[in-house]
Amino acid sequence: MKKKRADNICMMQGNQACARGAMMAGCRFFAGYPITPSSEIAENLALSMPAVGGRFIQMEDEIGAMGAVIGASLTGLKSMTATSGPGFSLKQENIGYAAMAEVPCVVVNVQRGGPSTGMPTFPAQMDVQQARWGSHGDRGVIALSASSAQETFEQTIRAFNLSEKYMMPVILLVDEVVAHSTEKVVLPDPGGIELFNRKQPTESPGEYLPYRETDDGIPVLARFGTGYRYNVTGLCHDETGFPTNNPEKIEKLIRRLTDKIERHRKDITHCHKIMLEDADVAIFAYGSVARSARRAVFLCREAGIKAGLIEPTVLWPFPSDEVLETAEGVKAFVVAEMNLGQMAREVELASKCRVEVHRLNRVDGRLITPQQVVEKVREAL
Repeated sequence: MKKKRADNICMMQGNQACARGAMMAGCRFFAGYPITPSSEIAENLALSMPAVGGRFIQMEDEIGAMGAVIGASLTGLKSMTATSGPGFSLKQENIGYAAMAEVPCVVVNVQRGGPSTGMPTFPAQMDVQQARWGSHGDRGVIALSASSAQETFEQTIRAFNLSEKYMMPVILLVDEVVAHSTEKVVLPDPGGIELFNRKQPTESPGEYLPYRETDDGIPVLARFGTGYRYNVTGLCHDETGFPTNNPEKIEKLIRRLTDKIERHRKDITHCHKIMLEDADVAIFAYGSVARSARRAVFLCREAGIKAGLIEPTVLWPFPSDEVLETAEGVKAFVVAEMNLGQMAREVELASKCRVEVHRLNRVDGRLITPQQVVEKVREAL
């Protein structure tokens, strides 16, 4: 096994790890607006971005920040913004625009309690369904999750890769505890990181159509300023990028925006699984709650209770197949989350009534503890 170099090991907050991951993923544009508990991402990138020829800009609000990120991405720059609940709400219209125009970018949401201003300095997981349905219309969505500074670093890089690969905005959901916990992060050598860059056209500008039908359903958008001229709009459009009222072309477009994710589910979805082989109760948890759930699994095992954990690192598309497979081998599910059951409903649907789903919810801005998870597992048996 290759020994890790000492200079590859750092102590950093989750927000610092996110900024470092963005830089190593090739991000060269950040636009944002300060908001607790995500502000350290912007602060770190404000210092590091100019050193590599990138651009950092603080916009007048979250709406403008999202618009700037879309514009920068169209020039070919890997672009990102970061925010929390209220800012995430403001970004939704432009997130939908990026989805319709198929512009790759990364949106980091460091979740805090809500609604409205809510609890600026306390954690929550209340934006999970908003990540899926916050912007109106049918479309595919990719939303990742992270439970540690190490995973935040890795998931930031993956968010950029998925965004570039599937030509769409990708959301990374963390929470205040993950964002502000300082812990060890092992950084890979720069050459050891697999990066994906969006495809570029091979035909001449005169033959180019930005939304031409492709085998994988993913468009090839040329970088602005390279001689290729095309229209970008949030309206339903045809292969030229210009608006259309043709019902067949509209139907084809909307279905493709969803199908390009559904047909690549196996490439996108991912779950950590712990001690599920013989488990009687499966705990479903994500983000910082998954850390309590991991500890709960070991406490249960010490007490003779066969518990296991399924921890999705991709919340959307929802890992339905993995949940159903788990449901077929256990007696009950316990879904632990810092909201009133936003993912529990998805687990209930995916498990197809195979087992009972027990909810463990907390919305007071405090973490769900391992002991609370253990108690709920006992109730489920």
